[in-house]
Amino acid sequence: MCGRELLPVVGQLQPERADAARNRRRIIDVAARLIAECGARQLSLDEVAREAGVGVGTVYRRFGDRTGLLWALIDEQERRFQAAFMTGPPPMGPGAPPAARVRAFLRALVDRIVAQQDMFLQLEIGPAKGRFSGPYRIHHTHLATLVAQACPDLDAGFLADALLAPANAHLIRFQLDERGMSVEAVKSGFDALAETLLRAGPCPHATDG
Repeated sequence: MCGRELLPVVGQLQPERADAARNRRRIIDVAARLIAECGARQLSLDEVAREAGVGVGTVYRRFGDRTGLLWALIDEQERRFQAAFMTGPPPMGPGAPPAARVRAFLRALVDRIVAQQDMFLQLEIGPAKGRFSGPYRIHHTHLATLVAQACPDLDAGFLADALLAPANAHLIRFQLDERGMSVEAVKSGFDALAETLLRAGPCPHATDG
């Protein structure tokens, strides 16, 4: 079973001095405003630094690069999301059968991606190493644990990847904009996918305590 302690996301920082914390908060607030005004695709670290009143070197030291800043911007919602599936109420949190938790997790993940879709779109075009570490690693571990509980004879790690594969911002945007699907229709598709995969092998009626 997954541990109850929240796992770190990409860009997480250690405790810092008050002045450094204020600079970090100012940079994040400015970046969020610029994204709201112009979109994540137009985000420039030079402009963020100028608007925040800090040197661009400070931005690079704090966040590494543009991708690191984007991860920092999604960090707060990601932490709430992690708390919900690790320690929150069922069916997403402990107390529901594993298959029900898988479905609830995937539905919430769709909402999670839609809520900050513009930023996720930019993160998905970055290096694969970044895309498949951090939150993806945590989501995969959680899903693999639930799949293993529900269907011990299946390859839980591969199926966790298979369940997460369509949970990407580019595909979801295409489904919403080009196919005219509603968010609820996308979630129903994930329900069907999870049900189909979890029925593919001998799955005892496992429960999650």
